[in-house]
Amino acid sequence: MALRGTVLKNATKYASKIAGALPPEGIKQQEKQLKKLLNKAKSTEFGKKYGFSKILRADNIMEAYSKHVPIYDYDIMFNQFWHKTLSGVPNVSWPGKIENFALTSGTTGSASKRIPVSKQMIHTIKKVSLKQMLGLSKLNLPSDFYEKQILFLGGSTTLDQINDQFEGDLSGIVTGKVPNWIAPFSKPEKEIRALKDWGEKINEIVKKAPEWDLGIICGVPAWMQILIERINDHYGLDSIHQIWPNLRIYVHGGVNFDPYMTKFNELFRSQVVYLNTYLCSEGFFAFQPIDSDGMYLLTKSNVYFEFIPFDTAHFNHDGEIIKDESLTLEQVKLNTDYALVVSTCAGAWRYLIGDTIQFTNLESHRIKITGRTKHFLNLCGEHLSVDNMTDALTKVAYRNKIEVREFAVIGGQNQDGNFKHAWFLGTDHPVEEIEHITAELDYELSMLNADYLMERNFALAELELKIVPTKMFYDFMKIKNKYGAQHKFPRVLKAKMAEDWLSFLLHIEDDKLMSMSRYSNKSPLKLTK
Repeated sequence: MALRGTVLKNATKYASKIAGALPPEGIKQQEKQLKKLLNKAKSTEFGKKYGFSKILRADNIMEAYSKHVPIYDYDIMFNQFWHKTLSGVPNVSWPGKIENFALTSGTTGSASKRIPVSKQMIHTIKKVSLKQMLGLSKLNLPSDFYEKQILFLGGSTTLDQINDQFEGDLSGIVTGKVPNWIAPFSKPEKEIRALKDWGEKINEIVKKAPEWDLGIICGVPAWMQILIERINDHYGLDSIHQIWPNLRIYVHGGVNFDPYMTKFNELFRSQVVYLNTYLCSEGFFAFQPIDSDGMYLLTKSNVYFEFIPFDTAHFNHDGEIIKDESLTLEQVKLNTDYALVVSTCAGAWRYLIGDTIQFTNLESHRIKITGRTKHFLNLCGEHLSVDNMTDALTKVAYRNKIEVREFAVIGGQNQDGNFKHAWFLGTDHPVEEIEHITAELDYELSMLNADYLMERNFALAELELKIVPTKMFYDFMKIKNKYGAQHKFPRVLKAKMAEDWLSFLLHIEDDKLMSMSRYSNKSPLKLTK
């Protein structure tokens, strides 16, 4: 009998009941979070500049806060405050001295951003992660499952030192500080977690895989798929369950999982529960409980949320904010795109994170991520979001039995000066009937987005499709030095990133690329300014 597993199972069940008996998270919790954050940081440079002490005495603290503190993006926050934090100055935007900085995933092609990670933030991430795991008791898993191991496919725990501070992937920062009680269950071993070369880390995990008895795996879908396929190929397996028979939970995040689900169902060939998370460099914002089909906004986890309607009244065509008119949790509506603004326990204040979300349930504050403020297409009024693109492509790929592992879209003009969208689909199998697939994609986009349908009848003249081997996407990220656990290929390419991608494909040898590539029309793409 699994004595340790039985003890852990009973403890998990008890802790889950205690957590469930607490007051529900909601709108009132958000005001409490804001008060707590403002009170904590009122003596910092930022807190004094914007009068946090005075805001705390206001009749309506949330209203006073949004009125007296402007919206910040990364560049403004860094140039005015965080450059001091990075230099070791304490009490800039959060009390004390910040020891760690998370490097952003770098989907925009620009230099990585350095986001402060406070001790309070690390503590909160651990606490929220534990809360999600407590839900395992609802699955009624056998006692011995609680003795199985957990694989964290994350960044290197070897951080780069700057003065007496450290920087690296948030996943590396957090997994390098796992609690002692979970260390025996955590894989890979610390020597492998410390590796900085992503290819070497994958190779070492493949070597060690048969020695582990995993129950839970955690990681970005694209890299987890690559890892599992590598293991299967290396050992000649029909299913990963031949070496990990007790694998039951996959915790993922970072991207929309829908395009990957069919392939993961094939890879697992057994019942595995998928759990989504919204954990980024700025904090842990939402997760999917065991008994839910969506993510719940974490309204009492040291983050205060605001929401700006993502429309032409508030954002320009480049995704830059033009009107600061934020809403509280009480004011949001269903199925409406909002740009997310956060204030955190690491010194981010009214920080425009760059993600857009929708609420799918207002009572439980269930959300879904719909895209990025800068990663959308709006050449002529089509307002096409990454969520629209992913949904449409997922339907087309499923119907035509095509596995699309990566994709990207560029907006531009054809030779006649008319607007067009150029799609690049990453797949490793020949695709027939490109014209038919292009027409299906165009139809699905039109059904999902009325603005797109309108512009397809007027200004948006063309949609073209190009098939690109998946390897090309990863090779391009290697060139950009953005290859590894935290890095994702951007779904919408603009400006220099688009130019570099087109130039990269242009110089690929024909036998490596063009044999698998066909355009839906002959008109070349000219990038718009």
